[in-house]
Amino acid sequence: QVQLVESGGGLVQSVGSLKLSCAASGITFTNYPMDWFRQAPGKDRELVAAISRSGGSTYYADSVKGRFTVSRDNAKKTVYLQMSDLKPEDTAVYYCAASSIYSEYKALDYVLYWGQGTQVTVSS
Repeated sequence: QVQLVESGGGLVQSVGSLKLSCAASGITFTNYPMDWFRQAPGKDRELVAAISRSGGSTYYADSVKGRFTVSRDNAKKTVYLQMSDLKPEDTAVYYCAASSIYSEYKALDYVLYWGQGTQVTVSS
């Protein structure tokens, strides 16, 4: 049974930091590029960051570039999202996902497995 379990969300003040983790089980972790998506109330789910199987390639949405860092530890089967200089507009439910290919285009189409999501709330 495939499981992606996110943790690390919470309430933080503007310009604060949080680190999200996503632990995978039931899959051969190194076979999958990993993504972080987010969905704010009333908005579409959007790709925030992606990382290739080896971790050698990363992608960031323009809205988070320079503030967020995605990384993975293949030995621990875990992907991380370090978020700094958080803004109220970063408030959303954050989801990790395992995808079939590493792609910033139509990323939703390639997701194979989803985590349950973790809430991040940034207060002004």
